Amino acid sequence: MAGCDLIHLDPAERSQLSEGLLLPVMEMFYSIQGEGFNTGKPAAFLRIGGCDVGCHWCDVKEAWDASIHPLTRLQDIIDYVVAFPARAVVVTGGEPLNYNLESLCRQLRERSMTLFLETCGAYPLSGHFDWICLSPKKNMAPRPDMLDMAHELKVIIHDDSDFAWAEENAARVGADCQLFLQSEWSRYNEMGPKIVDYVKEHPQWMISLQAHKFMKIP
Repeated sequence: MAGCDLIHLDPAERSQLSEGLLLPVMEMFYSIQGEGFNTGKPAAFLRIGGCDVGCHWCDVKEAWDASIHPLTRLQDIIDYVVAFPARAVVVTGGEPLNYNLESLCRQLRERSMTLFLETCGAYPLSGHFDWICLSPKKNMAPRPDMLDMAHELKVIIHDDSDFAWAEENAARVGADCQLFLQSEWSRYNEMGPKIVDYVKEHPQWMISLQAHKFMKIP
């Protein structure tokens, strides 16, 4: 439970949290994946609260403090995400790997769900996912083993220095990992054209857009 300020819990809650039977859920909803390789695919989204990475440009800062989000029973989470037509769930945050996701993944896989993970890669993997999108952050670099397991590397470009950061991480992922550059949303007008030019010169990369924001969907 690295980086999660949940000191108010009683021993029983703390035990269930450590086992992944309770999770601090910020929100759950059904929508369309708007970023990266799986853009356009419908899925249930599970956003787990708690993150100590502290990206200054984060667009979900309300997810950082795990203590303000209700501890939710694993069974309630399962019941929610399996109710939709798309048999897929995106586990995101915050930083979901602050928590033990073994039970979550096992029960969802027993219900024939496809599991997608969005992580900064700074913590060890728990659970089994069909697709791991790793978005590395400078202030908490990803673990080598997480880089090895990533199916998708999605680097957020806030300023010109982030192109070098992107290449540093691209050199460490597997040969089959999909490479994406995505502008930080508030700087899209400035950085978007620079990303276009960069990808044209470095065609191993692709562009990721936050399509859900352009389409004004959750």
